[in-house]
Amino acid sequence: MGETNHEKQMSSYQLESEIDIAAPPGRVWAILTDFSAYPDWNPFIRSIRGTPDLGASLVVRIQPSGTKGMTFRPSVITAVPAQELRWLGRFLMPGLFDGEHRFGIQPIADGKIRFRQSELFSGILVPFFKGTLNRDTRRGFEEMNQALKVKAEAQ
Repeated sequence: MGETNHEKQMSSYQLESEIDIAAPPGRVWAILTDFSAYPDWNPFIRSIRGTPDLGASLVVRIQPSGTKGMTFRPSVITAVPAQELRWLGRFLMPGLFDGEHRFGIQPIADGKIRFRQSELFSGILVPFFKGTLNRDTRRGFEEMNQALKVKAEAQ
């Protein structure tokens, strides 16, 4: 069967960045979910209001270095302590520009984890933002991952 018009109009794009951190999963999770401390250490996600609980609504302010930044209001769709936090944000209405953001914590050795940050963008506006996503948002992921590593390994 061929694609429907709706499927032809939908576009998706995924960004992913990972880093190995010499810290136990619980410590990384504690830093990641202490939203009130984000302004002190996080160069990408400047603030989050809300709780890291399934179904919770958040107010997230992202500002990759060198950009004006933006605020959006996603909902938490996965919250597994010391393993995964995921939220879904939408611009105006579903299908226009949606972002499913994921933080994953995977143990790789005793006292060491692999932190993976990813986002799947989908919607009809995605092709118009690919350049910005690949440049600014990817840089934001990498800067945050490095800052998280420094903070977790210093404790």
